Amino acid sequence: MTTPASPPSPLTHFDAQGQAHMVDVGGKPATHRVAVATGRIEMQPATLALIQSGTVKKGDVLGIARVAGIMAAKKTSELIPLCHPLALSRVAIELQPLSASETGGASAVACTATVETTGPTGVEMEALTAVQTTLLTIYDMCKAADRGMVMTGVRLLHKRGGKSGRFDAG
Repeated sequence: MTTPASPPSPLTHFDAQGQAHMVDVGGKPATHRVAVATGRIEMQPATLALIQSGTVKKGDVLGIARVAGIMAAKKTSELIPLCHPLALSRVAIELQPLSASETGGASAVACTATVETTGPTGVEMEALTAVQTTLLTIYDMCKAADRGMVMTGVRLLHKRGGKSGRFDAG
């Protein structure tokens, strides 16, 4: 006995039978694609002071975190099972220390990742992976001083290119 086929899912990583699969992008045109993601890690003021003074025992926290984010963007397809490997043309990580008075709460480091490629699929996952890995690296390097740090607000800010066009977070 055969069962009727389900209607196509709006979730592109599932086929008509509901099975996970890698989306076929072979027939899609290569276009210039950009994604920008953001997030921040909140910490005690003393932890931010350590980062800014360069006295964290493991080294240059922001420099190492920036390199970690770039590396993570390049390895996204190895971390997220259904992502395509992409030739990235640009990965930029911006880090901004923020005092408690600037955030209205905890001291923090804000991270913004911009990722670009020319290809058949977008780079949103690469930008999000870059932000999260950058923040995780800051946590790793500073955890001896502050295990209570919180990563928050990781989200896509902007994307453009491809069939779905432009997205700007509200």
